[in-house]
Amino acid sequence: MSISLLQQERHRYLPKVPDLLRGDFRRVCARRGLSTTAVADHDALRSLFARTYGQPLVNFVNASEKNEDSPMETAPEPRGLRVAIVLSGGQAPGGHNVIAGLFDGLKRWHADSVLIGFLGGPAGVLSGDHIEICADRVDAYRNTGGFDLIGSGRTKIESESQFTAAAQTVTRMALDALVVVGGDDSNTNAALLAEHFVNSGISTKVIGVPKTIDGDLKNEAIETSFGFDTATKTYSELIGNIARDACSARKYWHFIKLMGRSASHIALECALKTQPNVCLISEEVAAQSLTLAQIVQSLCDTIATRAQHGENFGIVLVPEGLIEFIPEMKALITELNEVMARRAQEFEALDTPDAQRVWIEQALSASARAVFNALPAEISTQLLADRDPHGNVQVSRIDTERLLILQVTESLAQMKQEGTYTGVFSSIAHFFGYEGRCAFPSNFDADYCYTLGLTACLLAVHRFTGYVASVRNLTSSVAEWAVGGVPLTMLMNMERRHGSQKPVIKKALVDLEGMPFRVFSRRRASWALKTSYVYPGAIQYYGPPAVCDEPSVTIRLERPAPAANSSFGHRSS
Repeated sequence: MSISLLQQERHRYLPKVPDLLRGDFRRVCARRGLSTTAVADHDALRSLFARTYGQPLVNFVNASEKNEDSPMETAPEPRGLRVAIVLSGGQAPGGHNVIAGLFDGLKRWHADSVLIGFLGGPAGVLSGDHIEICADRVDAYRNTGGFDLIGSGRTKIESESQFTAAAQTVTRMALDALVVVGGDDSNTNAALLAEHFVNSGISTKVIGVPKTIDGDLKNEAIETSFGFDTATKTYSELIGNIARDACSARKYWHFIKLMGRSASHIALECALKTQPNVCLISEEVAAQSLTLAQIVQSLCDTIATRAQHGENFGIVLVPEGLIEFIPEMKALITELNEVMARRAQEFEALDTPDAQRVWIEQALSASARAVFNALPAEISTQLLADRDPHGNVQVSRIDTERLLILQVTESLAQMKQEGTYTGVFSSIAHFFGYEGRCAFPSNFDADYCYTLGLTACLLAVHRFTGYVASVRNLTSSVAEWAVGGVPLTMLMNMERRHGSQKPVIKKALVDLEGMPFRVFSRRRASWALKTSYVYPGAIQYYGPPAVCDEPSVTIRLERPAPAANSSFGHRSS
C-alpha cells in the first residue's frame, strides 16, 4: 500500500503520555473515591442498573502515593489478558491511537496478552466477526485518521436476543474485557452490556472510551471527547480559507453549516478560532425561544449594516441541529414524526410528491400546517423525503444553511423595496462534516487517544466494569495528566425514545453560563460589523508546542491552566 510522506512521518511520532504511565504498570494502583449518582432519574436508573449503579470514581496513582484516608488497590499478579475492542458510531480522529495505546498497554502488562478487534462495529460483537490485532497491524495505523483498521458501525444492542448473542460471543472467546469506543449512545450500550454480563455471571468486563467530534460527551471528570480537537481545527482551517477569500473577493456571504446535531460545541469552537461575522448557537435560540423570522431578521440587520460600510460579504456559521432548536420548527418536526409513525403505510401508499404533500397538510394541526406551508418548497420537500427507518425526520440532511439563505434573500428584497437595504447580496452555501471525521489526529488527539487506550488497559487489568476511561488536567502538560475511570451510570438519565422511557447518557449541550459562550457573547457584536477574521491555517504537527500541541479554545476557557493564553493562540481584535 502506498502512503504519503506525512503518513510515514506520523508513524514515527511517539505520543506523549503522563508520567504515571511511563513506568511499570505493576506500580500503578487504583484509588476509589466516593459513590456516585446519576445526573437525574436516580431511582429508575438504580432499578435498571442494580449491580453497577453508584460505583465510585476511580483514580490511578503511583504506589508511592500512600494515603491512609483513601486506601489503594494494588495491581493483580500479571497474566496474559484477552481483551477485545469495538469501534461504534461515526468516525473521529484518533481512534487508531486508542487501539495502539490499548495494544501497547496489554503487551507491557504481559507479553502473552491478546488484543482482538471486532469488525464492523457492534454487529461484529453479535456475529463474532473479528481479527487478532498484532504488532504489524497496529503499527501501520499509528497516528492516522479513520477507523479502517477494524471498521465501525451503528448497530445498537437493544433486544434480549442481541444481549444473549453478545454474551455468547464474549464467553466463547474467553474475553477478560470488552472495550467500547463510542459516543453517548454507544457508551449507553456499554453500560447495559456491563449490567447484563454481571447479572448473567459472565466475568467479561465492559469499559467505555469517550469518542465524538461533536464534543457533547463530557462532564467534570471527562473533560472532552476525542476527535473534537482535530475536527474543529480542520473546520477552522477551511473557514479561515473561505474568510480570506471573502475578504479578497468582497462580494459573497458564505453560510457554513457545521456538524453537531444536538450541541453547538463545534460551531462555538470554530467561532472562537476564526471570528466570523455571525455564529448561531442552537442552545441560545432555544433558551430565548427565537423564531425563524427573528433569526432571519437578525441576519438581515447585520448584512444591511455591513453593506452601509461597503462590505457586501461575510461569514455565517450554522450548527447542523439548529432547525430542531427553533420552537415552531421543533414542534413541526415532532408532529411530523408522530404522524409518520402512526400512519406511515398510508403515506407510503401515495405515489406522487404532490399527493403526499396534500395528505401531510391535512394530517397536521393548524399551527404546524402554517409553519410547513411557510417553508420554501425545497425545504418542506426534504422534511418529507429524508426519514430514518423509524419514520423520523433526518435533521442532518436538511439544508438549514439553504433555508436561511432563501429566507434572507426574500427578506432583503423586501427591505430593498422599503429603502432600508442598499447593498448587493450574493450567497454561497457550504457544509463541513465528513472533512473533519478522519483527518490525521492533531498532536493533542494523538496523545490523548493513546493515553485513553492505556487507561482502558488499566481498567481491564484492575477488573473494573461499567466504567468509561477518563483523562483529566488536559490543559496542563501531558506529563501531569491524571487518569482513571468514571462509572457510566453517573452520566445517565431517562429519556423518551421511540415512545418509551430509556436509559441514555445525557448529552452535554453548550452552557450559556459557561466561559466559552460568555467570551463569544462579549465579542460577537464587534465581529458582526467589523471584519475581524482570524486564519488558523492547517493543523501543525512539527514546531513550537504553542503551535502544535495546544488543546481546543473551549477546554482552555473551561479549565484554564495557570499560564493559559487568554488570546487563544492569536492576537485579539
